[in-house]
Amino acid sequence: MRDIIARIVSDQNLLSGIRVIDCGTYIAAPAAAVILSDFGAEVIKIERPPMGDPYRYLSLVPGMPVSDKLYCWIATGRNKKSVALNLESEAGREALLRLVKTADVFITNYQASLLDKFRIAEADLRPLNDRLIYAHLTGYGEIGPDASRPGYDVTAYWARSGLMFGMHNAGSEPVQSPAGFGDHPTAMSVFAGIMLGLYRRQITGQGTQVSTSLMANGAWANFCGLQAAFVGAQWLPRWNRSTVPNPIVNHYVTSDEKRFMICCLDPKHDWSRLCRALESPELIGDPRFSSPESRRANAPALVEIIDRKVAQKDMAEWIEIFGRNDVVWGPVPSTDEVSRDPQMHMNGVFPEIAPGLHTVNSPINIAGVNKVKPHIGSAVGADTSETLRSLGYSEEVIRQMIDSGAAG
Repeated sequence: MRDIIARIVSDQNLLSGIRVIDCGTYIAAPAAAVILSDFGAEVIKIERPPMGDPYRYLSLVPGMPVSDKLYCWIATGRNKKSVALNLESEAGREALLRLVKTADVFITNYQASLLDKFRIAEADLRPLNDRLIYAHLTGYGEIGPDASRPGYDVTAYWARSGLMFGMHNAGSEPVQSPAGFGDHPTAMSVFAGIMLGLYRRQITGQGTQVSTSLMANGAWANFCGLQAAFVGAQWLPRWNRSTVPNPIVNHYVTSDEKRFMICCLDPKHDWSRLCRALESPELIGDPRFSSPESRRANAPALVEIIDRKVAQKDMAEWIEIFGRNDVVWGPVPSTDEVSRDPQMHMNGVFPEIAPGLHTVNSPINIAGVNKVKPHIGSAVGADTSETLRSLGYSEEVIRQMIDSGAAG
């Protein structure tokens, strides 16, 4: 423990000296490596030559916002070195095994069939490094009939967990989730598991395997609904914003066509605060709306009243009025507007990754500990030769590996 404390005091990067192998694809597992890199860990991404991780090109998929920049990769590839190895070749696999011997953490989301094919399951790597934290992310868990199924967050996190079924208004179809919607919360679980593994190693001196799944994280996100199901709760009919059972937890549109969400959960105080903000104190004791039960019974009428009141003022006016009356609310901005949100920028949510270009920070801060200034990740295979050289490979062997396609 003293060596860790000394390192923190000396350089203020909490995970400096920790070497991480990112042997995954797409988002959830590699995004966990991003968080580790933000705190100073060295992350070496293993990619198949010549194209690398398919996630580099996700922004080109139809339906994604159009740009000439590979913006998905800017975020999830940041701070990482790239070593291009063909794990189907013995030479490529051998290079990975040499690297594993030097590593603290190995992260993968490969299906069990690929782990077996490349012989890089936890049981294969453990004899090489008994201090290794082996982090494995799956779609649907490690046992059961669906264990071997491939899964993206839209299928395993969003759809399988019940979240998709619940996220639509009456009379409409369920909606698809945004890109990476379940991957990034799941990455936090992978990161947490790795840190617990490192803590356990500090106590015992031994590495371990940590695991989670997209499905389990989707269930965790749907915690309240699933717990309701477990106790046999009665489900309400679906509603839309006009027939919502609680009109004071709802969204409304201002005169300048901005939308905000109010969330009034305190039955003792919030109703009167909202009525005063709406300049309608007479509604406080109105028997149609004076209790949660009566507001639910007369929801359409109350929504209509609030709609009419809100439409009389613009967003700037409501910001001032809600602040003065202690109404809990939040704007409903577009993603483009969020990228310019001064509150986010002032709190370090969007650090600069290149001159004039921002990215999204990992959502953890520790007092007295600096994060690494983010930088654009390496091109596919840009660090292959240097890394192989550091593992003892000669220039001749490196050239032979590149010429044969074992490395790139």
